[in-house]
Amino acid sequence: MNILIAPDKFKGSLSARQVAENIALGIGDVIPDAQIEIAPVADGGEGTAEVICNARGGEWVMCRTHGPLGNPIEARYVWLGENASAVIEMSEAAGLRALENGVRDVLRANTFGVGEMLLDVAKRGAHEIIVGLGGSVTNDGGFGMARALGFRFFDERHNEIEKAVELISVTGIEASVATDVSSVPSLKSQPASASGGPLQMKIVAACDVKNPLLGETGATRTFGPQKGATSEQLEILERALTRLADTVTRELGCDFRNKPGAGAAGGLGFGLMSFCGAELRPGFDVVADAVELEKKIKSADVVITGEGKLDSQTLEGKAPAGVARLARKFGKRVFAVVGRVAADQQVREIFEGVYELGGSIPQARDLLRERARELGSALKY
Repeated sequence: MNILIAPDKFKGSLSARQVAENIALGIGDVIPDAQIEIAPVADGGEGTAEVICNARGGEWVMCRTHGPLGNPIEARYVWLGENASAVIEMSEAAGLRALENGVRDVLRANTFGVGEMLLDVAKRGAHEIIVGLGGSVTNDGGFGMARALGFRFFDERHNEIEKAVELISVTGIEASVATDVSSVPSLKSQPASASGGPLQMKIVAACDVKNPLLGETGATRTFGPQKGATSEQLEILERALTRLADTVTRELGCDFRNKPGAGAAGGLGFGLMSFCGAELRPGFDVVADAVELEKKIKSADVVITGEGKLDSQTLEGKAPAGVARLARKFGKRVFAVVGRVAADQQVREIFEGVYELGGSIPQARDLLRERARELGSALKY
């Protein structure tokens, strides 16, 4: 029996690889002659770079940058030398791990460090960058990133805007040539010119949500409260992003505010499309392509996936649903081993069986192996 194990991480507990390895141990305990392959997956959020790095033989690169509140930090990204490409997780420079002493300030937090990471990758000669969107503490619509790349923002008196909260008065945008970005082949993901100019670098923004930039389901109102924003601050942030979107439309001639995923990572999805010409793709699809998941599923008899919590959000682009979709495409049986599962029957129905750990995080490894044994015993008969 050929068994493919392709889970996502159990957030706050185990990486995707650790989950896969423990499931494999449990299956091996009861089906010792099984041919087991592990293929950890992700959906564009935290863990995406690690999954692709391990699957493609990449290397970790450190770069100096700034955290969301301006504190100097070192961030890392994955370099794939085989095709001169890179994988960045925006949370490295604009997530919880980049905060100094864990202090949050959603009005001040910005994505400047993400722009610095893009510049560092570009200077290495990358042809393509995958940017994982997830785990942000920012809500600036990519304003900080754009500033790092050379864009300048002004109010109606032509005073330069340097703080995200001041976007509430933005009226103009200019692309400066007096910045490091001028020494890098264009970050705009557009085709090379007919005159034979340098090839443009492709940027793919990978996300696991479909939220637009604005409105009740947008970046601010959906995710702002999770970042500590008060009711009053939510109003300020929504007005700031609205003003930014209006100004981008007028000054840059593009309008991505309603694009599904534009609200990802505090609106960084919108910013990457607007200022970098990025292509926004479902994170799971990006990872599945990178790890050649379809090829692996075709060779399997049974597919096992999982994540920390299986619920209605799973159906909105999370990795286990993506694995199940591909497994069904090729007529394969698919099961899930998860930390917890909601009562949502629709989620359960996409799998032939769901095995729930229960218990506590410190017991996760033992429980994974135990549930995998139960699954293995069922597969034998």
